[in-house]
Amino acid sequence: MGIPAPSPQSRAVVTGASSGIGMALARELAARGYGLIIVARRGEILENLAAQLREQHGTAVEVRAVDLSDPTAVAVLCGELAQREVSILANNAGIATFGPLAKLDPAYEQAQVRLNVNAVHDLTLAVLPQMVARRSGGILMVGSAAGNMPIPNNATYAASKAFVNTFSESLRGEVADSGIHVTLLAPGPVRDATPSAEEATNVDANVPDFLWHDTTSVARMTLDALGRNKMRVVPGALSKAMSVAGGYSPRKITAPIVGRFYRKLGEQPSGD
Repeated sequence: MGIPAPSPQSRAVVTGASSGIGMALARELAARGYGLIIVARRGEILENLAAQLREQHGTAVEVRAVDLSDPTAVAVLCGELAQREVSILANNAGIATFGPLAKLDPAYEQAQVRLNVNAVHDLTLAVLPQMVARRSGGILMVGSAAGNMPIPNNATYAASKAFVNTFSESLRGEVADSGIHVTLLAPGPVRDATPSAEEATNVDANVPDFLWHDTTSVARMTLDALGRNKMRVVPGALSKAMSVAGGYSPRKITAPIVGRFYRKLGEQPSGD
């Protein structure tokens, strides 16, 4: 059956909806008529987004201000979603760190795994049985081109996204005959607009402008791909190059090269 059409009782769930791809996905889904449950830590931003989407599209939008790195909070959300009619789950929320693992905050690295891996797994488990029973639904996994290869100075993030990438494609194989669409988005760098020099982060400074992809176009092409049940969406030149390098280049050669670049992303910018 595939992706069900919007209905008054069903909801599309988008995690990490307070910024970036997640916000763009929420906007695009609302424009397509879907009622939403939007999830992120920053409740005020979600409430503002919900008000905009209700006014623009007249669709139902529910806000869940949840820290998905908190297992207790995730368990509560999963309990709710298991009882709701979820037509689409967009597992988008995630964080990244850069630099040598031994020098990073252990608590933050552990939270990164809980958010990037455990929450994705738990939320999928919560909604999958109902989708299988209905023989319809869509699950969008936001992985990363970084999950295709070992990346020194990005170890936790790369490993966590390797889980998402593999989990997505494995699950896709399991539900191929169940009418459920599973699509993996493996983006490179994305942003809403080119920042000013004062607002630019270290990542902005080290990644050339032509390698960035627009969040709105990424959201639109990804939802179109989910509708077609495409296995993987890889927007942008950098993510495509990383996918090829991860699949075909000797890791003992590529890992040190990529690692040196990612070390730069972890360095504090000079000035100020």
